Amino acid sequence: MDETVAEYIRRTVLKIPRDEIKTMLQKWGFLSETQLQTINFHQTKDNISQDVVQCCEENSASIKQAAVLDIIYNHTYPNKRIWRVYQMNKTEEETDFFDLTDFRKKLKRQLQSALKNVTINFREYENNAIWIRIAWGTPYTKPNQYKTSYVVYHSQTPYAFISPSALKSNLPLLCQALVVASNYQHIHEMELRGHSLNSLEDMVFKRYSQNFETYCPRPLQERTVAQESADSRIVQENIREKERIQRVNWDDFGGGPQPKLEFAEYKLETVFTSDPKLKVSYKKEPFRCLVRFHSPHLLESLKSLAPAGMADAPLSRLLTCIPHRARNYFKIKEKKRAISGSFVSP
Repeated sequence: MDETVAEYIRRTVLKIPRDEIKTMLQKWGFLSETQLQTINFHQTKDNISQDVVQCCEENSASIKQAAVLDIIYNHTYPNKRIWRVYQMNKTEEETDFFDLTDFRKKLKRQLQSALKNVTINFREYENNAIWIRIAWGTPYTKPNQYKTSYVVYHSQTPYAFISPSALKSNLPLLCQALVVASNYQHIHEMELRGHSLNSLEDMVFKRYSQNFETYCPRPLQERTVAQESADSRIVQENIREKERIQRVNWDDFGGGPQPKLEFAEYKLETVFTSDPKLKVSYKKEPFRCLVRFHSPHLLESLKSLAPAGMADAPLSRLLTCIPHRARNYFKIKEKKRAISGSFVSP
């Protein structure tokens, strides 16, 4: 076995939590059950990795087998990478029959014709998800197995989730190969990215629980002092206000967990106009600004604002509809117009 392959397998094993090494090696399926029994999984990870490499040497492991182990690791821990969402489209509306063998051949041929030193590996998972691992080289160097690109492509859909490598110059080649292999004509980035691959998929495929534009304000019922005392009235109003906030929150966010987003970015463009008598401005110059929201779990944070008393309910639709708008364009452009020197919504 090549020393480069042995070192790569050793480093991949070192990344895996010790309690899960055996389970992941069983998923790999390259080592026999007898070989796995000879490995002491209670020793240090460095010693475990050395034992795994020794067993792989007995089986003459190649870079292809090592790449499969890396795919299994990244599928188990997809949050270790940054994922970007791309959407493909074509002029014809008819649906082509998807053939995995043909897809793999076209993708390999397209990439290898543009760059000789490149290795491509595939692995199928549930929900028609095809995981693709690409290790890039140069015309004069072998593929770098430590700077790989990953693609998760769901067949029969126009969406691809790409985690690019540090060699960003190869991204256009990868996008073009995806378009050709999947029989599309164009591809563009949706400007939707994050660590949580599952949440990105939930938003793109609408697999989350959220309602939009369903809230109708309901006025609180009027009460008189004769009906109840002042103290009890305050208690009742607080209870009803909490119920109202819960109802509005459900209308805005639904009852299920929210997709995990870490940031949202708004590009605001506002035209300020004023009465000529005020002598403030006679020109309709656009005022532009960039607003960014950051949080470990942005949507859940927004959902908790009103119940915590930190914001009025309902929240602005610009915030509650982030997953819905992100499916088309994540950088949301909203134009507002000002009348008589004050900013108001159109």
